[in-house]
Amino acid sequence: MFHVLIDTCVWIDLAKDHQQESLLSVLEELVKQRQVSLILPRTIVDEFARNKARIAEDSCRSLSSVLKRVKEAVNKFGDGKGKRIALEQLNEVDHKIPILGEAAIGAIARIEKLFAASAIIEVTDDVKLKAAQRAIDRRAPFHKQRNGMNDAILIEAYASFLKPANAGGVRFAFVTHNTNDFSHPNASNRIPHPDVANNFSKIKSLYLISLGELLRRIQPELVSDAMIEQEWIQEPRRLSEILQALDELLDKIWYNRHQILRHQVETEKVKIVERENWSVKDNARTIVRDVWEGAKKAAKRVEKRYGTKNLGPWSDFEWGMLNGKLSAPRWSLGEDWDMLDT
Repeated sequence: MFHVLIDTCVWIDLAKDHQQESLLSVLEELVKQRQVSLILPRTIVDEFARNKARIAEDSCRSLSSVLKRVKEAVNKFGDGKGKRIALEQLNEVDHKIPILGEAAIGAIARIEKLFAASAIIEVTDDVKLKAAQRAIDRRAPFHKQRNGMNDAILIEAYASFLKPANAGGVRFAFVTHNTNDFSHPNASNRIPHPDVANNFSKIKSLYLISLGELLRRIQPELVSDAMIEQEWIQEPRRLSEILQALDELLDKIWYNRHQILRHQVETEKVKIVERENWSVKDNARTIVRDVWEGAKKAAKRVEKRYGTKNLGPWSDFEWGMLNGKLSAPRWSLGEDWDMLDT
């Protein structure tokens, strides 16, 4: 079994980067299989809780801000077909931004579930004193004239967990993205800083700057399977696909309604009148001649586009499905439910 302390910065990156979802899935499975046990100091739980409110917001806002500036630049300096294509692609990205925020919220919930299933280690006075001594001695993570108390508590809490554990088959790992404070300043950032290096070895206690590397060491097959599964995650429809489908639905539903009106005109339930003879009170029983002529031309265009065999007549079930298909994507794009105007 691996006892693993995962730094807060790693948890935050897991939550806000949807591309790391597969790593989170593997970690959940290894915890479930009891191949991994989390070393979870209270400081990590508290720090993650303080940051979670901005994780989803930041994951959307930073991309949205960049996207807005890019679109402004394309609108200002772009030209011709290239400008149109660029804006279409940027609109596709814009459409997916809220989904990224929702993915972050889901990841946060999964991480908090892992926390809830793990024993939280309260920070002892001994750990706090050792962390304070690091500050006095200006040893990492205090070597850069900054307040690194929380980081110092993490490394001392990890060290305190190491000492009593001598059972065979038990290994440890400290995973961080904070290479500025924990990694060697003059060598590879995969090597721990000399001030914390005594807590690590090549076998028993690992210093890692990548959660993926740790998970591959523990069970490489599971990581590979998760990566493959991640590739098969269903992507949301592109905005252009949704708009194209809406156009087709609008055309087909409008055409069906036109055919009903055509039958009413042919049976003289609705009369064609000149514009000067039309009035609002007779709206349900009359149609202006030039409007009717324009509608017939529009119907010809729809027939040419889809073919008459693809334009009905529809059964009650098919008609309901068509209207439902029109309502759902409209709702996802901001309309109210049951908005079926054509």
